[in-house]
Amino acid sequence: MDELFSKEVAILEQAEARLEEPDKLADDAPELLTGLVKNYKRLLRQTRRLVRVADRTQEEIRGAHTKIETQKSEIEALYDERGRQNDILEETVRERTTDLQFSQTKLQQLIEHGIALGAEKDEKKLLENILVGAKQLAHADGGTLYIKDENEDLVFQIVRNDSLDIQLGGTSGNEVKFPPVHLIDPETGQPNHKNVASYTAITGENVNIEDAYEAEGFDFSGMRKFDKSTGYRSTSFLSVPLSPRQGGVIGVLQLINAKDPETGEVVPFAEEIESFVEALATQAAVALDNQNLLKAQKVLLDSFIELIASAIDAKSPYTGGHCARVPELARMLAEAACAETTGTFADFDLTEDQWYEFQIASWLHDCGKVTTPEYVVDKATKLETIYNRIHEVRTRFEVLIRDARIRQLEGLLADGADAAALQEAHDEDVQRIKDDYAFIAESNIGGEYMDDDRKARVRDIAAITWTRHLDDRLGLSQDEEMRLKNILPVALPIEEPLLQNRADHIVPRTNTTPFGDNPWDFKMPVPDDMYNYGEVYNLCIDRGTLTAEERFKINDHIIQTIIMLEQLPFPDNLKRVPEIAGGHHETMIGTGYPRRLEKNDMSLPARIMAIADIFEALTATDRPYKKGKTLSQALKIMSFMRNDQHIDDELFKLFLDKDIHNKYAGRFLDPSQVDEVNPAQYL
Repeated sequence: MDELFSKEVAILEQAEARLEEPDKLADDAPELLTGLVKNYKRLLRQTRRLVRVADRTQEEIRGAHTKIETQKSEIEALYDERGRQNDILEETVRERTTDLQFSQTKLQQLIEHGIALGAEKDEKKLLENILVGAKQLAHADGGTLYIKDENEDLVFQIVRNDSLDIQLGGTSGNEVKFPPVHLIDPETGQPNHKNVASYTAITGENVNIEDAYEAEGFDFSGMRKFDKSTGYRSTSFLSVPLSPRQGGVIGVLQLINAKDPETGEVVPFAEEIESFVEALATQAAVALDNQNLLKAQKVLLDSFIELIASAIDAKSPYTGGHCARVPELARMLAEAACAETTGTFADFDLTEDQWYEFQIASWLHDCGKVTTPEYVVDKATKLETIYNRIHEVRTRFEVLIRDARIRQLEGLLADGADAAALQEAHDEDVQRIKDDYAFIAESNIGGEYMDDDRKARVRDIAAITWTRHLDDRLGLSQDEEMRLKNILPVALPIEEPLLQNRADHIVPRTNTTPFGDNPWDFKMPVPDDMYNYGEVYNLCIDRGTLTAEERFKINDHIIQTIIMLEQLPFPDNLKRVPEIAGGHHETMIGTGYPRRLEKNDMSLPARIMAIADIFEALTATDRPYKKGKTLSQALKIMSFMRNDQHIDDELFKLFLDKDIHNKYAGRFLDPSQVDEVNPAQYL
C-alpha cells in the first residue's frame, strides 16, 4: 500500500524540506505551502483510509463474487434439474394424455356399444354385437359368447376368431356345433370348475389368464387339441360373467389373445381393459335380460291373444278355426305384397314391428264376438232362438191333423153320414196341412229367397187358427214375464193364429244409444228393437236365417272389436292394431260397416284383412247356414265383389297371380273343394 503512494510521499518530503529553508521562498509562500501541506496530509490520511476500506471492500467483493459464482453454479444446477424435471413432467403428461385419450376412446366405445345393445331388438344381432363389441374394446383376436340354458349348461351362441377367419352363430349363417359346457360335472355331480367359462358362470368371478400354457387350475386340454389341429396358439384369456341387475349369471363372455394395437403381438389383457370389458358385459347382461323379459311378455301376450281367438272359435262349433285361419291367409297375401318390386306394391314393406302389429290385428280381428250370443251366431234356421221353434210349430200342425180327424169322426156319428166323402175330405185336409207344414219347414231353412208370393203364403198359413186350452203364462222366465207385463191375459180356450207376431215376441233395446256420443264415428243404422222373435216375421226373412235385429247383433261384433281394441294401451309400435282389425267389413266405396270407410281411408294391411276374412268365410265348411264353396265358386263371388268395389282390385289380382288360393287350399280346404280354377277369367 506504501508503494501505491510513494510518489505523493516524496512530494511531501520535498515540500517539507523547502519549508525548512524559508529564505528561499516568497513571503507568503510558507504560509500557503504550510496550508497546502496540511491539507494534503489530511487528504492523504483520508485517501489511505479509503484505500484500506477499498481493499477490504475488494476482498468482500471477491468473496461475494466467489459466493455469487457458487450460487450461480448452484442455480445452474437447479435450472438443469428443473429442466430435467420438466422433461419428466412433460413425458408424464404426454403419457397421461395418451392414457386419458385411450380411456376416453374406450369409454366412448363402451357408451356406443351400450347404446347399440339397448336399441337392438334382434336376438341374434344382439348376441353378435356383444361379442364383437367386447373384441373391439379389448383388441382381442377371438372370443366366444355362451348363454346358460334351462338345463344349466353353457351353450355356444357366437364364436369369432379373426386369425382363423372363424364366424359361427349370429348373422353368419353358420351353425355352432360345439357341445355345451356343463356347469355340473355329469360324472361327479359336482360343480365344474375345470373349465374357465363354467368356473366364471358358477362363481361369478372374472378370470384373466396371461398364458394358458403356463396357467394352473384349469383344464386346457381341449384348447391344446384345437391349437394343434389349427396351428393356432391360444395364449391370453379373459372370461367375464353376464350378470343382470337381479343377480345370477345368465351367460359368459370369453375373449382370447389380446393384441398390441401397434405391434400386433399377443399380450395379456390389461386390468383397465378388463374393467371396460366387465362394464360392457354388465350392459350386455341387462340388455339380454330386458330382451328376455320382453320376449316372455310377448309370448304371454301372444298366448293370451290366441286364447281369446280360440275362445271365440270355441263358442260356436260352426265358426271354429276362423280366427286361426284368417291370420294365416292374411300373412300369405301380405308376404306376397311385400315381395313385389314393381307395380302398385313396389314400395310396400313391413318392418319387424309392423309384422307383429299385423299378426296381432289378424288374431284379434273378431275379438268383439265374445259379446255375441252363441244362439245368434249359430242360428241355423229362421225360427231358432235358444231352440229351433219349428218343433213347436210342428206340434200345432199335428193338432190341426187331430182336429181334422175329430171332424171326420164327428161327421160319421151324424145320421146319414157319407163315410167315403168324409174320408176324402179328411184326406184332403191332412194333405193340405202336410203341404203347408212342408212349405213352412222349407222356409225355415233359409235356403230359398222369399219373394212376395212365398211371404203371402206364409201369412195365409199363419191365419189358420187352432184352439189353445193351456195357459201360456206358466213356466216362463223372468224376461218372458216382463214382456207380457202390459198384455192382458185371455180367457181359455181360445182360437189363435197358427203362426203369430205377438207383442211379447219383441225384445226392446235397453240401450237406445249403443254408440254413446260415438267418438269412433260409427255409421251403422241401429234397429229399434234388440230382437224380434215373431214367427211370421222370421219366416219371411228374405235370405238366410237372420232378422235385421240379429244381423245387427252379428255385425255389432266389429263395433265391439274396435271399442275393445281402442281401449287397450297399445305401445306406439302397435297403435294401428284397431285400424287394421276393424276394417275388414268396409268396402272401397263407403258402403261397408261400421264406419263406411272408402279405400283411401284404409291402410293396405286393413284391406288385406278384408280379402282374407271373406275368402275364409266363403270356403269354410263349418258354417250352419251354408256349405263351404269350392275354389272356383269362392273366386267367382269375390270377382263380383271386386267389380262392385267391395274389395281391393289390385290385392285380388295379386291374390290370384301369386296362387294364394291354391296355397291356402292345400293347407285348409277339403279336397272336394279344390276344383280347376282359371285365374284369367276373374282378372
